Amino acid sequence: MNPQFPFQPIAEYRAHESEILAAMKRVGDSGHYILGPEVTAFEKEFAAAIGATHAVGVANGTDALVLALRALGIGAGDTVITVSHTAVATVMAIELAGAEPLLVDIEPKSFTLDVNKLAGTLKQNRSRKIKAVIPVHLYGHPADMTAILEIARANNLRVIEDCAQAHGAKIGGKTVGTFGDLAAFSFYPTKNLGAIGDGGAVLTNDAALAQRVRELRQYGWRSRYISDTTGMNSRLDELQAAILRVKLPHLRRDNARRRELAQIYFDAIGAPNFSSARSSAELQRADLKIGVPSVGAGCEHVFHQYVVRSPPRDALAEFLKSHGVPTAVHYPQPVHTQPAYLNRVVTGAGGLAESERACREVLSLPMHGYLTNEAVQFAAKEISEFRA
Repeated sequence: MNPQFPFQPIAEYRAHESEILAAMKRVGDSGHYILGPEVTAFEKEFAAAIGATHAVGVANGTDALVLALRALGIGAGDTVITVSHTAVATVMAIELAGAEPLLVDIEPKSFTLDVNKLAGTLKQNRSRKIKAVIPVHLYGHPADMTAILEIARANNLRVIEDCAQAHGAKIGGKTVGTFGDLAAFSFYPTKNLGAIGDGGAVLTNDAALAQRVRELRQYGWRSRYISDTTGMNSRLDELQAAILRVKLPHLRRDNARRRELAQIYFDAIGAPNFSSARSSAELQRADLKIGVPSVGAGCEHVFHQYVVRSPPRDALAEFLKSHGVPTAVHYPQPVHTQPAYLNRVVTGAGGLAESERACREVLSLPMHGYLTNEAVQFAAKEISEFRA
């Protein structure tokens, strides 16, 4: 009998059900349902867990990016650089803030922003009013923040980290979300730290920026019913904050568990890293049919997804499905080729070949902190059979 692959939100809920129900009752009994003591407490606890000075709870991860951009005064006439291989929300948020996205390519080891392409894009676009860069810590692996910050400072750019998939990931012992001017987090139910519904947060070490976000998330109010600026309605509700407070103390354990499961995949698959393959011909060699994730030096990956690469990706996915192993593709198309953005968004120096290649080859295997060793070993065994 094949092992089970439970859906993460349900498995996580079952593991903490009594605590979650008690937290929900606490909110119901309190009578405070919007921006009350649970949100205030969670903001302090989450900021402390990440290592930031301020956290501001908002309605979702997309709003977190929009509010971060608006807090920096970025809008119409401005350009913001980010990647095309990401959840569409990253690019959508730039346009929602009124700015123009400029998409650059990724480097193949980490699937994150290629700093060389970033530098080249800035040189080629000096006539544009480029105000910021949004590096995405994709799949739980940090972007190269040291190099990105160096380039950003040299070009007078603000940096907003998209941490939607990287709760607790680190570079040299420092947690992502504490490198840039601001950071945006999502608490969508499947995230490493997920609510039972939507939610998000903006983190920063700048008190003035934090206050600006607090005003913008609630109509631009400094005092009730008086809008000092045009804000929006984007508030993390008390119920989700209370649930997140239950889950937050388990984040470190859950991330460690994800790394344990990732190691099972690494040990069982034993495949080379795909970034070592330099041409399509090399990628067709039998010993390179499947490439495992890379972990950069000094980085602590939190494996929001465990993503392999394979030119026969669809055949691999179908094989695993037929053997009872669920998979997903994150993401099937880079943003610049999707209908809403095709021939409309600006792309950076050197094109987006790696982004396009990644979308043809990536496959996410079962991964979350509530899977059993046996389930992951079974999935890895089926992959080995496919390779054979």
